[in-house]
Amino acid sequence: MHIAILTNEYPPHIYGGAGVHVEYLTRELVRLDGGTHQVTVLCFGDQSIREGNLTVRGITPSGPPIPTQDPRHQKFMDPMVRDLLMAGALPPVDIVHCHTWYSHLAGCLAKQLTGAALVLTTHSLEPHRPWKAEQLGTAYHASTWIERTAYQNADGVIAVSESMRHDVASLYGVTHERIRVIHNGIDLEQYHPQRDPSVLARHGIDPKRPYILFVGRITRQKGIIHLVSAIQHLRPGVQIVLCAGAPDTREIGEEMTRRVEAARRDRPGDIIWLAEMLPRSEVIPLYAQAAVFVCPSVYEPFGIINLEAMACGTPVVASAVGGIKEVVLHGTTGLLVPFEARGTVDFEPRDPDQFAHDLATAINELLDNPARCEVMGKRSLERVQQHFSWTTIARRTADFYRELVQKR
Repeated sequence: MHIAILTNEYPPHIYGGAGVHVEYLTRELVRLDGGTHQVTVLCFGDQSIREGNLTVRGITPSGPPIPTQDPRHQKFMDPMVRDLLMAGALPPVDIVHCHTWYSHLAGCLAKQLTGAALVLTTHSLEPHRPWKAEQLGTAYHASTWIERTAYQNADGVIAVSESMRHDVASLYGVTHERIRVIHNGIDLEQYHPQRDPSVLARHGIDPKRPYILFVGRITRQKGIIHLVSAIQHLRPGVQIVLCAGAPDTREIGEEMTRRVEAARRDRPGDIIWLAEMLPRSEVIPLYAQAAVFVCPSVYEPFGIINLEAMACGTPVVASAVGGIKEVVLHGTTGLLVPFEARGTVDFEPRDPDQFAHDLATAINELLDNPARCEVMGKRSLERVQQHFSWTTIARRTADFYRELVQKR
């Protein structure tokens, strides 16, 4: 088959789980069946790669930005211009596989222009991310419309969890026959227990004291503000390492700064905030040497970040939301914290103070029992090894492609 992958993120420009998914899925697709499939990736950026059966082309508009009344609309208009360029650049293909709304317009156009089957992967859904209005203004309504239109026109949909299968069907009316659940995966050659005291020393982490770890963007979705609120309830002696950067908006970045400064006044020397996005070579040892990894997300279609921590042999405390419940086994590989949302589309906790307290209670429960943490860490690694291989995920994805091509 000739497969086209349309995406915002592709190495070296990756900032979220969708980009990680695309990177590893593409790597495995080009290896399948003796490398007989042609894979073309069109992405946002300046990439230019041609290696065997893989072609990668970054798409960057050459003209000036489109004038808008609201500066926030540029974050919508720029992807739309890139999508038009993508649609015009695609050769004849069998499959057009799009990742996130950023590439959906290109996918819809390419389906009509090439006759290919259109596939979408549900990394997230706009109606469940109302905080995006902070970034896009009223263009949030346009991004939601683009996404809805794409799902209504897709030949096949890959849901990264059973939770996402339900959401796609209920929000956009996609029939279950068009949806295939294929989980995200993890590269076990990269992510495995790697202890490196020099990484701790470089970032000022005391190796003699346990630390909990957060890794992710500063965004409402990832719940980082609630974890900072929970710090006041954590037992003494624990360090809190926050690998948190790339704030969605200036406002949430400023709120994060205020909250961390206030927490530091009560716990001097305990909070280490690494605001830059660290390379994998440093993040993996941080995972492996943490006592507990914490994922306080308020909305998470899958939560690939938890797989990364588990593959490094670290137990997880996470919100009991979305696809996380299919990854973290409560009481076996970590603890799930009950989460009650404020509404059906507003995923902030109904009682933020109680949620922060519950997070801290679960973290303290594991910190107070190092032997239990060690057992959970071993079980986490075993679970990832048995169920989340990228090779298996790529095979299932290619089989789904083939079904759709045969139907067309």
